[in-house]
Parts: sequence; C-alpha cells; structure tokens
Amino acid sequence: MDVIERFLHYVSFDTQSDELSETVPSSLKQRVLGQALAEELSAIGLSDAVLDDFGYVYAFLPATKGYESIPTLGLIAHMDTSPDVSGANVRPRIVRYEGGDLPLENGDALKVADFPFLERYRGQELIVTDGRTLLGADDKAGVAEILSACAYLVAHPEIPHGRIAVGITPDEEIGRGADHFDLARFAASAAYTVDGGELGEIEYENFNAASAHVRVRGVNIHPGSAKGRMKNAILMANEYISMLPPAETPAHTEGYEGFYHVHTFTGCESEAEIGMIVRDHDRAKFEARKRFLTDLTAYLNGVYGEGSFTLTLKDSYYNMKEKILDHMELIENAERAMRAVGVEPRIIPIRGGTDGARLSYEGLPCPNLSTGGANFHGVHEFIPVESMRAMVRVLVELMRA
Repeated sequence: MDVIERFLHYVSFDTQSDELSETVPSSLKQRVLGQALAEELSAIGLSDAVLDDFGYVYAFLPATKGYESIPTLGLIAHMDTSPDVSGANVRPRIVRYEGGDLPLENGDALKVADFPFLERYRGQELIVTDGRTLLGADDKAGVAEILSACAYLVAHPEIPHGRIAVGITPDEEIGRGADHFDLARFAASAAYTVDGGELGEIEYENFNAASAHVRVRGVNIHPGSAKGRMKNAILMANEYISMLPPAETPAHTEGYEGFYHVHTFTGCESEAEIGMIVRDHDRAKFEARKRFLTDLTAYLNGVYGEGSFTLTLKDSYYNMKEKILDHMELIENAERAMRAVGVEPRIIPIRGGTDGARLSYEGLPCPNLSTGGANFHGVHEFIPVESMRAMVRVLVELMRA
C-alpha cells in the first residue's frame, strides 16, 4: 500500500476518543485499529510490533549495519480522532480542486470566503469529507506517513539509518495520549510527533493548557412565588460566561495570543455546568488567566452566596519550548530534511498541544511536524494528496543517517 491507500484504510476505522470515559484507552474501538497497525508494522518488517495493555502501539526498525551507534530516533502519531464531530462511517473522496468553492456531497461546501487559503491548492488533488463527518487526517495522516516512510526504508536497504522507534498513541485528542506512554520501551533519545497542519510546518512552541469546569448551584422555586427567592442557575452561569473577556476567544485571537474557550454548557434552574479550556503560550500570562477564573468565581460567590460557584482547574500540558531550546538540532534537522525534498519549512507556534509537549517534559524532546492537512476537527477537514506524499519523503530524509 502507498500512503494514500493506507490513509483511506485507516479512516474507515471509527476511533473517536471519549473524554467522559474512565477506561484506558477511553474507547475500546481504538484497540481495533491499534491491533491492525501492530500487525501491519510487523508485516512491513519492523521488529517487536505490539499493541500493549493500554492501547499503545510500538514497533522498531533496526539500524542498518554499521549505523547501530546512532541514537534512536522516534516517530509518534495518534490513532484517535476528536470527539467534537462524528468519526463513524467516514466517506472520503479524492477530488481535483480547480478553484472557487468546493462542493461536498451533503450540499455543504468548502467555501473560499470561509477558507481563503483553499486557493493555494488550485490544481491539486484533495481528500475531503462528504460533509457529514470529520476526515481523520488528525492524525491518521501522520500514522499513514510514518508507516509508509518505514516501509520505504525496509524496501530500500541501501539507505543508511539508525534505529527507529515508532509509537502510535490513543486518546491524544482528550489530553491523555502521553499518560501511559512507555518511555523505557520506546528507548529513543529524541522524537518527532507527526501531528501538524499544512505541509512544511515545524512546531516547537505550544500553548500552556488547562481545563476548567464550573459547577453552578441555583435555587429553584415555582415561578409563581419566585420573587426574591429563585436563583436561576442557567442565568447565573450565563453571567459567569458574560464576564469572560469577550475579545479573548479562539474566534478573536491568533499566533501567540491566548484565550478562554467555553466548549460545553448544560443545566437547568437548579444546577448548571460550564466546561472550558484555558490557553496561553506565555507561562506567566497562563497563570494569570487561571487566577482570573479563581477571582471571578470568588466574586460571584460573594454576590450569590458561598458555594454557588465551584471552579475546578486542571493543568493539561505546558509549552515544550522550554525543553526544546536545548535541542535545537532537532529543528535544524527537520528544516534540512524538508528542503532536501523540495518542501519549504515554516516554523510556527502551535495553537494547541501534542503528545510531544508532555513527552518533552518527561525527558523525550519531541517537536511536531506537519501532516499536510487542514481544518481539523470538523466536516470541512481536507488533506492534499501531494502533501502526504511529500511528508513521506521528508520522513525518509529525516531518518537517513
């Protein structure tokens, strides 16, 4: 199989992770693809391919003779897809884009007005959704590119390389991808996640990230006798949200700018819950954002009574830049590999996070590389065919001794 065949096969597996689940992995359906990947890695010719008890896939490409002393390089991608949009019954299409709006099968379209960068792909073949599900390029494209690059090296033993460690993780989309990653088994001195966006992106700066959960307790009284007594939790929660800085949301920020993002809201008059994430590249500003939420919660408890608002904050990951600065040769090597195969590298900050962010803090420096895809986590997701093929060439060059 080439990289496109692999990708189209992988997206046929429903592998959505489940943030409400307490199992490991969070959805057992991830193990179905994981087992298939372990078997494929073994068939390609990698050694010790295994799906472990936590749903992680590991495999190893031995060094070519004479290059055993080169430190092991790791390549990592994740098999799960975002819980935000359905990943079941994905029906990808390969279409040649000739400019303008690109219709999808369900009557929706990739519109240039919404995605002006689409015009850059005029004349290319794009893999798109049918408009009903996400595509799964985040990160099954990375999985397909890694396996295809390894298969190429196996088929071309004349290309020298050191030992290569491959790791495919579950549950990255819900922030648990590094929870049970076996660094001792992986035994790499450095690694790359292949989990980025458009072709050429290299990322070693990411958000500091936290989740925030606000529970609002109201007092429900019959509307006929509610004056001066009812505390409507829905309206109280709405007041909390309205006091967040209105210009500091994902829709109003870019680059290094941080934000508060409300992603879930449920409730009734008696009780409501707000789910949000907090992001900032700057660690001091990140801590200030968390203090703001703590202060806002205290203020509204002063208005409505102690215990009316309960805030739970949990840090998810930190900016890997602090750990990568001592290993900038990883960035330089990635730039050289891209240029060697005709891809122009672009170093940009991640407005999100990867497994590599956490792994970098656990002792495995791990910047992030592009997959070639765009519009992740939604029905407008797409990936150019040539970008995927180019990334296979980049990875082969990166592994070349």
